Amino acid sequence: MNNIFEEIYKIVKLIPKGKVMTYGDIARCLGNVRLSRVIGYALHSNPYFGDVPCHRVVNRFGGLAPNFAFGKINAQKQMLENEGIVVRKDNTVDLEKYRYTIN
Repeated sequence: MNNIFEEIYKIVKLIPKGKVMTYGDIARCLGNVRLSRVIGYALHSNPYFGDVPCHRVVNRFGGLAPNFAFGKINAQKQMLENEGIVVRKDNTVDLEKYRYTIN
């Protein structure tokens, strides 16, 4: 499992400031759309806080993680807002505006 976690961290490190990816986006980059839950586990146990910007990963609706590993949803919201991302009152972001895609 650690090898897949490392692959996940490599992809998440590519997300630039002011952009987000969904768990599904990352799963597609890995070639397996069924990995979304594994991606969540990897990010929740991220040993590289500060180096792997897991706060830039949201759900398929642009929703923030209610159990964000590094301070709950308010911490994730603050980190995204500090990068210029507008977080709506329902704790979602506009994926059309902020989604980052890897070709």
